[in-house]
Amino acid sequence: MNILEGINGPRDLDGLSTQQLTQLSQEIREFLIENVSRTGGHLGPNLGVVELTTAIHRVFDSPRDAVVFDTGHQSYVHKILTGRKDFTKLRSQGGLAGYPQRSESEHDIVESSHASSSLSWADGISRAFEMTGQGDRHVVAVVGDGALTGGMTWEALNNISDDNSRNLVIVVNDNGRSYAPTIGGMAHFLNSVRTRRSYRSLHGSSEKFFGTFGGPGRALYRGIRGGAHGFLSRFSNNEALYSNLDIKYLGPVHGHDIGALVETLEQAKSYGAPVIVHAITEKGRGYEPALADVADQFHAVGQIDPATGEPIETGGAASWTSVFSEEIVKLADANPRLVGITAAMLRPTGLHRFAEKYPARVHDVGIAEQHAVTSAAGLAFGGLHPVVALYATFVNRAFDQVLMDVALHRAGVTFVLDRAGVTGPDGASHHGMWDLALLQVVPNIRIAAPRDAARLREELGEAVTVDDAPTVIRFAKGTVGTEYDALRRTDDGVDVLREDEQRDVLIVTVGSMAKTGLQVAELLAAQGIGATVIDPRWVVPVPRSVIDFAADHRIVITIEDGVRVGGIGTRIRQDMRAHGVDTAVNELGLPDTFLDHGSRDYILNQVGLTPQHIARDVVAQVLGSKIPIARPLLESDSDEYRLPAERS
Repeated sequence: MNILEGINGPRDLDGLSTQQLTQLSQEIREFLIENVSRTGGHLGPNLGVVELTTAIHRVFDSPRDAVVFDTGHQSYVHKILTGRKDFTKLRSQGGLAGYPQRSESEHDIVESSHASSSLSWADGISRAFEMTGQGDRHVVAVVGDGALTGGMTWEALNNISDDNSRNLVIVVNDNGRSYAPTIGGMAHFLNSVRTRRSYRSLHGSSEKFFGTFGGPGRALYRGIRGGAHGFLSRFSNNEALYSNLDIKYLGPVHGHDIGALVETLEQAKSYGAPVIVHAITEKGRGYEPALADVADQFHAVGQIDPATGEPIETGGAASWTSVFSEEIVKLADANPRLVGITAAMLRPTGLHRFAEKYPARVHDVGIAEQHAVTSAAGLAFGGLHPVVALYATFVNRAFDQVLMDVALHRAGVTFVLDRAGVTGPDGASHHGMWDLALLQVVPNIRIAAPRDAARLREELGEAVTVDDAPTVIRFAKGTVGTEYDALRRTDDGVDVLREDEQRDVLIVTVGSMAKTGLQVAELLAAQGIGATVIDPRWVVPVPRSVIDFAADHRIVITIEDGVRVGGIGTRIRQDMRAHGVDTAVNELGLPDTFLDHGSRDYILNQVGLTPQHIARDVVAQVLGSKIPIARPLLESDSDEYRLPAERS
């Protein structure tokens, strides 16, 4: 009998025995491996929280009891147990999101997938319940995959301990890892709990002893494990970490023993005050290929063969990340002052090769972007040149440090922002679309957006020579694609990619949007409209030659994959006005809205950042400015530039 088929909501768990819950956990693991291997996604973390999530939904009454995940990538099991078992389009347009999403279910509360915020959410929700006469409702915060390394969790814990009358349960999903093995003092403490001989000896001998009595003995053992954590905690001194916070501590509990988890969570639920439940889990549990992956235990995978875990080949083109990864090692070889910093993303950002060759020169600070940036300012003061590698979406969290610690102190720090612009399947909180608008207001900052692999290598090399101001290199997710050589380069470093004799439209492209700009120019040429396509390379500050080009054309089009409000187009318009250039400017970029999950191509099409959309708009402007065109309607003989619906 397949138990999972009969689970359409959390209350369907109520009538199941411990044995049935154990069987259900195995079925969920098989479901995850089968489905996520087809779509890609966060496989390892979810394999590790099967029993934990099942126990939470068995004990607590979601959505009346609020369950918050930190981070949200460990919510797949939660989705399954709350009636969302169609994983066929996971992380694709029209399918389930890879993180909690309120529009999907009333069981989802916090959508943001930025780590370390759940305890602050839980603090606020539980206070609201208490203040509005709903004090019997519980709040459960599941904190794991390294989220406790973020400073917000400790700020929240300090405030949670200020009021001990709330029904708040903090579940620490302790798998010893974030993307990779979790670092820092907190991780070392939790590791000591996991490996302490006294704890392991007591746990192992007691389990063996009660197991000799068969089923009743094992049941009694689980009861003791769920109810006698006070003794175990004192025995292994685990409560020392939380004693000054005045928060009850239960654990550590075996995170894959469903009976022990239910017992412990029941005890936490009945306590009537904030409680920490420390569950020790195994990332990638039950799937040998994940467990064998020492680097990140299948934290996030693309399409894989479920039998072997081997990736399904999708092409051999180099990724932006791999190009950076190779180039930073070459630069480090030549410059001993270069050091690397990342925030729990050593491998995802490509710094792992640097770390492998020069382990003493690369620092992973955990999920602590603010600390990473200010620490980099200190390293710069000490005579080094730090390269801080982050996802573009996560630099948002450290804006104040970029502004006040790096820029104000004229520190030579290079920020490498991976996954900039539209990232696709990970949704609103992972699109790296705010970096250009945020960072360009920082005084003296210099921002580069390479259009291809050659320019990434070139601009990274230029960035690390700047020792009196912050520099930024930002690039997209995925494969690099075609390289576009310049026809010529201006004295101030602007690349001219196309230059028609008839100077009607100036197209200024930012980074990987160079391809789009060149395709737009081709479409315009078919209409008899001349275009110049330029890539500033360093988009902030705006090179003077960009202003000179603008003065020599009838219309300026800027194309960027950042939010257009306050984007590079806005900066160019302002600089043009400052120099008395009144050429019309059309700033094209992403709308100031939260973009849903879907492929990059799909999202760019939806927001009108395709060659066909842009060329149509330009033609309309050209008609309005009375520039003659060859044909009144835009046409193209090439399917490459057409929208899918327009292709024959």
